[in-house]
Amino acid sequence: MIKVIAFDADDTLWVNEPFFREAEEKFTELLEDFMPQHSVLKELYLTEIENLNLYGYGIKGFMLSMIQTALRISEHKIPLKVIDRILEIGNEMMEKPVEILPGVEEVLAELKNDYRLVMATKGDLVDQQRKLNKSGLDHYFHHIEIMSEKKEADFAKLIQHLDVAPKEFLMLGNSLKSDVLPVLELGGHAIHIPFHITWQHEKIEYNVEHDNFYQAEHITQVVELIKEM
Repeated sequence: MIKVIAFDADDTLWVNEPFFREAEEKFTELLEDFMPQHSVLKELYLTEIENLNLYGYGIKGFMLSMIQTALRISEHKIPLKVIDRILEIGNEMMEKPVEILPGVEEVLAELKNDYRLVMATKGDLVDQQRKLNKSGLDHYFHHIEIMSEKKEADFAKLIQHLDVAPKEFLMLGNSLKSDVLPVLELGGHAIHIPFHITWQHEKIEYNVEHDNFYQAEHITQVVELIKEM
């Protein structure tokens, strides 16, 4: 039944969220003279959510949100050297090596000959393309889709472009909110592969129950799950 298998990228194929947590820690330390670190973190998150429609997902939007938060918290009294340091933190994130998660390449190699493999991720186009190029995984994929959002309409457009029925489409990813629920709503299949760190915006507060939903503790388990579908 399954013809196309789509893989999320960040924290499914390679490490991503820990770099944001590391950057948040550095940022909150810079602002601790103006506000306690846990409060700075809350303010940063609020800024990020407000800016999603403007900047989308990714490091560049995160950098701008850090600068806006710093200006607001400090009432525009933040020293320029701190703004410089915030920009450095963002640039350091972009220079991070791409750390492929264990088992990823073995799974891609095993599935490649029997299915059309797709990378379906969201974020900044340039940054995601940079990470894909650095990863060396691009040759496994029939198609690369970098979305500004992962909602039903976005997946419907992708499935139509791939010329398959929703029931022939399987999505793998670490986010129940972005990788699983929209695909299930369309009638597709989804496997959730949790990562040990999840951004607050990607969390849901209920269990997913659906005939087309599968749970894997590790990506190496998906090959057997797919055989059973």
